Amino acid sequence: MIVGVYSDFRNPPAWRRDWSTHYRTTLDRLCEAERLGCGSIWLSEHHLFEDGYLPQPLVMAAAVAARTSTARIGTAVFLPGLRPAIDTAEQAAVVDLLSGGRLDLGLGFGYRIPEFEIYEREVRGRYETVEARVVEIRRLWEEGVCTPPPAQARPPIWLGATGPRGARMAGRLGEGLLWLDDGLLEPYREGLAEGGHDPASARMTGLVNLVLADDPDAAWARIAPHLAYQRDSYNRYGAEGRDRGNVTASRTLQPGQAPVDVEALRGPARQALPPAFDVVTPDEAIRRITTWLSPLPVEQIYLWESVAGMPDDLCDRHVELVAQHLVPALADVGIAR
Repeated sequence: MIVGVYSDFRNPPAWRRDWSTHYRTTLDRLCEAERLGCGSIWLSEHHLFEDGYLPQPLVMAAAVAARTSTARIGTAVFLPGLRPAIDTAEQAAVVDLLSGGRLDLGLGFGYRIPEFEIYEREVRGRYETVEARVVEIRRLWEEGVCTPPPAQARPPIWLGATGPRGARMAGRLGEGLLWLDDGLLEPYREGLAEGGHDPASARMTGLVNLVLADDPDAAWARIAPHLAYQRDSYNRYGAEGRDRGNVTASRTLQPGQAPVDVEALRGPARQALPPAFDVVTPDEAIRRITTWLSPLPVEQIYLWESVAGMPDDLCDRHVELVAQHLVPALADVGIAR
């Protein structure tokens, strides 16, 4: 199993610092994660957030590619429904070439009405749009229409799905499932069979919603306000514009139900998936992750590099603990077929 870190480059108003400093500090930490031993760096996408949530993950992926040499570089997720297929195929190919074939292209459906509106795209039918985009991106690469071609003969594509419809689609397309919910494994494998793919080819990756600390309770007291901001902002932005479109929000959100009780989110959930969250020691993280993921066909996992602008000393130590403890302990976990 490859263990890595995940960043959205948020710079919330309450803890805001100079944007250039923030970008440089965060990028330095991601590169340090590779130096310490992390095997992957993942980047997220949203638009119009007050905290500057990273809007162009493949642009940032190119910067990461230029400064690293071994870690895989993923998007979790890039929104192909906002762009023509050729744009996604070309951007991804450039990153794959810059990185020497280290790209994992994670694609998602999106759920925020304002994001579709500002790109002048239709939110209705977004599932069908993403399915068509995946097929077309593969064609553009395989037929040599996209020039230059990616470095990898077949760059991995992952479909971010939190429900059975998306999981089944990922399987039908023969792509990976980017969400670590064991309840989605059956529909995912059903989709693989439906698409003529071997169900044993199932592969999963995704977020483990834990932060590591030497003293979890002391760290929790400092992280809790950042988690509250993160969850409240997701809920608030998830609700925006829903009067203008009949769109089901992500299963991880409760649109319009802020403020969230962060104390209720913390605890030993069976699966460390949002909104569940905890701050734990490395040993406890290893125990929980191993129990949860050992039966699944997991190839990679990643943990937040920072939760909504949390203090740098906590972020740095968290990344160190991930690299020093989780990476070696989980190297032989996963890939269960």
